[in-house]
Amino acid sequence: MSQPPITTTEKTFSSYNQEQGNAYAAARPDYHPGLYQFILDQHTATSGQLDTLLDVGSGPGNVARSLGAHFAHAVGLDPSEGMVSTARSLGGTTSTAEPIRFEMSTAEDLGTNLSPPIQDASVDLITAGNAAHWFDMPHFWSTAARVLKPGGSVILWTSGQTRIHPSVPNAAAIQAEMDRIEEEYLVPYFVPGNWLVRNRYSELPLPWTLDTPITEFDETTSSRKDWDVETDFFAINPEVNLDLFEKITATGSPVTRWRQAHPESIGTERDVLKIYRRAIERLLHEAGVEEGKEMIKGATYGLVLVVKKKKI
Repeated sequence: MSQPPITTTEKTFSSYNQEQGNAYAAARPDYHPGLYQFILDQHTATSGQLDTLLDVGSGPGNVARSLGAHFAHAVGLDPSEGMVSTARSLGGTTSTAEPIRFEMSTAEDLGTNLSPPIQDASVDLITAGNAAHWFDMPHFWSTAARVLKPGGSVILWTSGQTRIHPSVPNAAAIQAEMDRIEEEYLVPYFVPGNWLVRNRYSELPLPWTLDTPITEFDETTSSRKDWDVETDFFAINPEVNLDLFEKITATGSPVTRWRQAHPESIGTERDVLKIYRRAIERLLHEAGVEEGKEMIKGATYGLVLVVKKKKI
C-alpha cells in the first residue's frame, strides 16, 4: 500500500530534492558534542530511558545519528523526500547496531502514518533541532502526548539569531551592514517560523499555554536553557572563511526563498549571498585584514527547551 501524501505547513525545506538535501547536509554544521551531551543528561536526569529516540524535522539525519548511537532504537522523520533520501544515504546505527530508520512523516503525525507506525506510548525521547518553529504546535503536542512513554521527554532547540562575534575586526560595522541587507532583501521573505527563531522560542506554544492545554505534560519539571554565547553550540570552529560563510548562509530559509524568487541573480553579483560577502570583505579590508585572509566568526545565542510527560 502506498503512503498517503505528506501535508506540512513548512514549504521551503519540505520541497527539497535529494540534490538540495545533499547540499544542505554538506554545508549546514552539526551541533557540538557538548550540546548533545547536555540533551542526553537532561533526558536521563529526569528518569528518561534510552530505548527509543524519535527525531523530528530530521533533515539529513545529523541529530538522529549523534543521539541515536545512545539508544537501542532510533527513527528520524522529515516531510521532505530529498532530506530523507540524503539521510538514508548517510546511514547510521543505534547502540544495538540496529540501522536508524529514516521515514517521511510530519511533526503533526510523528510517524503514526507509517507502516509499521510509531506506536502509542513507545518513545522515550522526541527531539527537534532548529525545526519546531515550523510545526503546528497544538497538533504536535497532542500527538507527542500519545506516542511518548510516561516520564518521556520532548527536547527542542534552536540556534537563535547568529550575530557577528565582537572579536571580528570592525564587528559593529559588519553587523550593522548585515542587519541593513537583511532588512532590505530578506525580511520580506520571513515567515512566522523565522521570527520564532529570532526570539529564541519565547513565543513558541507550549502544552500549558495552548487555548486547550494538554495536561499530560508537566510544567513543573520542564526547563529552558539559554546557551552562553561563549559555549560552543555548533561542532565546527565558529570562525569560517567567506566561501563556507556563503554555503552556510545559503541553507537559511529566507535566503532560499529569496533565491527562488530571483533565479536570474543566483551566482551573480546581484545574489544576496554576494551582496553579504562584498560588504563583509569591504569592512574587513577597512580594518586592515589582507585580501584573501577574510574570516568571519558568529556568536550563537542558542536555546534548549526540555518538556516532560507526566509519569502517571
